[in-house]
Amino acid sequence: MKNHFSKTRSSTVADCLQRGLYVIVISMAFFLPGLAGAEELGNVCTKTSAGVLKSCRSSAEADYLLAKARCDNSPADSGCLQQALANKNETLRDCKDQFDVRKDACGPLGPAAYDPEIDPANFTTKIDNPLFPLKPGTTFIYEGQTSQGLEHDEFIVTHKTRVIMGVTCVEVRDRVRLDGKLAEDTLDWFAQDLDGNVWYFGENTHELENGLITTIDGSFVAGVEGAKPGIVMEAHPRVSDFYRQEFDLGNAEDFAKVTGLNASVTVPFGSFTNCLKTRETTPLEPDLLEDKLYCPGIGNVETIDRVTGETVSLLAIQ
Repeated sequence: MKNHFSKTRSSTVADCLQRGLYVIVISMAFFLPGLAGAEELGNVCTKTSAGVLKSCRSSAEADYLLAKARCDNSPADSGCLQQALANKNETLRDCKDQFDVRKDACGPLGPAAYDPEIDPANFTTKIDNPLFPLKPGTTFIYEGQTSQGLEHDEFIVTHKTRVIMGVTCVEVRDRVRLDGKLAEDTLDWFAQDLDGNVWYFGENTHELENGLITTIDGSFVAGVEGAKPGIVMEAHPRVSDFYRQEFDLGNAEDFAKVTGLNASVTVPFGSFTNCLKTRETTPLEPDLLEDKLYCPGIGNVETIDRVTGETVSLLAIQ
């Protein structure tokens, strides 16, 4: 967590008048009613959303203060402070957008704290849910043309396992290439309970550019620093079901909603019917909206970006 340094009230006001920071003050005042109202609600979900909003705003302020200090030491750069302010405004807008997604999700999720009970005795050592089967030694290959280039994704179900929260999880390696260059390399950990629900217990992800790691954002392990597992595939999906697929506040927060049970789809690997259709969102990327199709005996066969129209489809299973 970054430190938050502040000046005296009088000097801060003077700076605001000199630098034009009143724009920020007004924008913050505009956002505050939604936050105050959220905190007054007596449910943990909404209070949590408000808490993350406060954290996000504090981080934006800390980043601005650091940028401002750098600008003070770069007097030749006349646009430095203006850019710092623009970055802060953009971050504050992102904070509000993320809050809106979390707040809206509290309706279907309910008011209670998210704290799934994980009993290792309630889990199996294999994953055979027909809509998300993970047989060790199997590789699912996906391809699709995106704005970033030709995406080639290899979803490799390994023979390795990892024990998380006492549960033995299947390890999957997910490698994504763009125009032949490795862009993402991730280890995912899944486990299935006795009822047939497939849980997601964490991931170790690396995004790369020119062979160098650019970020590990999104990595989490359930049971560590408040992170908790989510359900990636229900045993008995029903239309309108809404659930968390992962839970690590500010880092990994995917939601899924069941939108159909009888979808038909044709991909390079074949044609399928009676497929499950879900819509996935995340507050961390408020503009992200994806549809995913899962077909019996196969699993995920297609992912559709509803914003761009880009599609990544199942090419082969090895």
